[in-house]
Amino acid sequence: MIARVIVDVPAAQTDRMFDYEVPKKWQAFAKPGVRVIVPFGPRRVQGFIIALVNQTELSKVKPISEVLDPVPVLSEELLELGIWLSQTTICYQVRAFQAMLPAALKTKVNKILVLEVDSFNLPLPLQTLFAGDKAVSWEEARDKLKQDFPLIKSAIDAKQLTITYERKENTRKKTVKHVALVPGWDATAIPDRAKKQHELYAVLKNKSAAVPVKQALDEAGVTRATLKSLIEKKLVVETDVEVYRDPLQSEVIERSNPLVLTEEQTRVMASLKKVINEDVHETMLLHGVTGSGKTEIYLQAIDSVLKKGQEAIMLVPEIALTPQMVTRFKARFGDLVAIMHSGLSNGEKYDEWRKIHRQEVKVVVGARSAVFAPFSNIGIIIIDEEHETTYKQEETPRYHARDVAIYRGERHGAPVVLGSATPSVESYARAKKGVYKMLALTERINGRPMPDVRVVDMRQELRNGNRSMFSEELIHALRDRLEKKEQSVLFLNRRGYSTFVMCRDCGYVASCSHCDISYTYHRNGHSLKCHYCGDEQPMPSECSECGSDHIRFFGSGTQKVEEEIAKLFPEARVIRMDVDTTRKKGAHKQLLEAFGEGKADILLGTQMIAKGLDFPRITLVGVLAADSMLHIPDFRSAERTFQVLEQVAGRAGRDVLLGEVIVQSYTPEHYSIELVKHHDYEQFIAKEMQVRKYGGYPPYYYMALVTFSDTELASVISASQKIVRFLKESFSEETIVLGPVVSPIARIKDRYRYQCVIKYRHEPKLHQTLETVMHHYLRDSTNKKLAISMDLHPYFFM
Repeated sequence: MIARVIVDVPAAQTDRMFDYEVPKKWQAFAKPGVRVIVPFGPRRVQGFIIALVNQTELSKVKPISEVLDPVPVLSEELLELGIWLSQTTICYQVRAFQAMLPAALKTKVNKILVLEVDSFNLPLPLQTLFAGDKAVSWEEARDKLKQDFPLIKSAIDAKQLTITYERKENTRKKTVKHVALVPGWDATAIPDRAKKQHELYAVLKNKSAAVPVKQALDEAGVTRATLKSLIEKKLVVETDVEVYRDPLQSEVIERSNPLVLTEEQTRVMASLKKVINEDVHETMLLHGVTGSGKTEIYLQAIDSVLKKGQEAIMLVPEIALTPQMVTRFKARFGDLVAIMHSGLSNGEKYDEWRKIHRQEVKVVVGARSAVFAPFSNIGIIIIDEEHETTYKQEETPRYHARDVAIYRGERHGAPVVLGSATPSVESYARAKKGVYKMLALTERINGRPMPDVRVVDMRQELRNGNRSMFSEELIHALRDRLEKKEQSVLFLNRRGYSTFVMCRDCGYVASCSHCDISYTYHRNGHSLKCHYCGDEQPMPSECSECGSDHIRFFGSGTQKVEEEIAKLFPEARVIRMDVDTTRKKGAHKQLLEAFGEGKADILLGTQMIAKGLDFPRITLVGVLAADSMLHIPDFRSAERTFQVLEQVAGRAGRDVLLGEVIVQSYTPEHYSIELVKHHDYEQFIAKEMQVRKYGGYPPYYYMALVTFSDTELASVISASQKIVRFLKESFSEETIVLGPVVSPIARIKDRYRYQCVIKYRHEPKLHQTLETVMHHYLRDSTNKKLAISMDLHPYFFM
């Protein structure tokens, strides 16, 4: 038996399959999708078995050293997906496979074999191995059993043994101590005067199985010392029982029932059910205004899928959406739901992944990486807020969750639903062309009106002598809400205390010495931080260029706004939500719950409060720096501005009380801000499509971004020029190659950066040419410091 293995050595020379012989003792375990340890040159490395064959062209093959998994961690479908991912995003295959696994499986792990039955049910060699133990390490089993080792595989298949992974650092299986009476004993062994021991004995006698120690002690009203006495008398046995970590900290969630749908929702639901029942793949764009009841449609569509015995993946953008969203899903589907997002600890992520892998759950709610959930019978994939840029991964492999979802949907014959109040220009254009099916929800639930949006010209405020970050209109509206005991949301498009620190005498701006980017001032610790490499410096008291002490911070971050509110409205209770206040685990949830319970009047925050919040008492939304995203050098800046303003406006007036939105801007005449006043998405799209067509941007052209970086400036210039010349010679005449030019951020972590942009409508040689650059240039180049990164659908050009 020969295994074809992709080794975990991400380099151009090793991005292919290597043949290894499978020794007899590993043959029961060697399957495509398991991780193995193989000899590679002088060292041993990890790899993935991709296929098993009977012969090899090599005259001499080395044997596999060890199989790491008794059951495949990647299914056949996920292996195919990994190969497709490496081809479409142009990355090494091993990187694609690793992207699908939880962190606990990427580190060094100890495997533990756990006994699930009485040991006398096992074959004799296994009885000897487990003599008196509930668990034995994989290494111990391998060393003791030798030629009987394949018996382990049969016992796992028969569910007599299970396997768990313990990270050598900290992700261990979580266990809780349980107690039970030893069979065949009675209370006569306990002295009459030991009343507490009798009470504990009485409690345990009524239990049919082992119970958690805490529960037993609480019910009997005794202490640990009483239990210890019974254990010493050998009347009671204490064991460790595995439990899953609970990301929701075992909060009680009341079950919810499906709501009655409106006429519009019923029409959308009928289209969805038709596709679900026919088991056909179709990509559908659900364009529904904020508050139109998209979530209820998702829940009822998933319910239809579960009734057919299939599974569902529900993607939501980043961490802020998960507490409210997860509660809704748990309330409807209970324990059938697993959660996957970046806010979980490695242990929690690992437990949730195992629930899916063991087919104990049917629904996954999670952020981008949940699209790789190891399900085998997917019935629907839903991507909520599909326009969000967080669905695009910015490290290798640079995939977009939407593309992966569509690939898996085609494979499983399952519909993919893209939902948004402000769909991305590309998705909307595809729906208009009939590539996606359009589903629309044009009205809010119960016919509630969209909030009234007013735009305030901040230039006029300055002319009127108002130098505050709040316009007179916003101050008046906030005061009005405080008097009425209603809630307000203030949205700011940045984090930190101030954007940058500048000398007023000579104009010097404090910048990171490793990156060509200005430092951000953080009030916490009175320090300057680089948001690219993490470098931190104390706030200077004088300018390092001219020695002046007129060095000040400019711009306004959330901390500064919070101070300003305290001056204007000392009585207002404020909750601030930004990267700094939500660092601690569970902080999002606590802050939002406090706001929902009315413990604050104003919620002040960055991007994370712009979407998904649903609180009935919010009647005012204020946007402080509406145009801060408009002036970023990126063709999508107008689209992002419109989307975020429309989303944040949608937080107001979601219940009986009417909503009002005040948008402060220095460019109020820009169409992306002007059209938010009327919630006119159609008009915005028409205008934006004209701009895109004129500039030659998506959806009229596809784009690719190639970035070169090196520690030496001269070497990155010459390499980028040589490669761009090769690209221009290789592509057809219609394809436009721009560059090479200096990247907008010219240096990050002491590496100089150059880039080129490729624009094309149809370029048959694109993948082949870029792969040639990636493999041959990096493999044959004498310059080992050069790094090339490729992004075939870039969302950031910085």
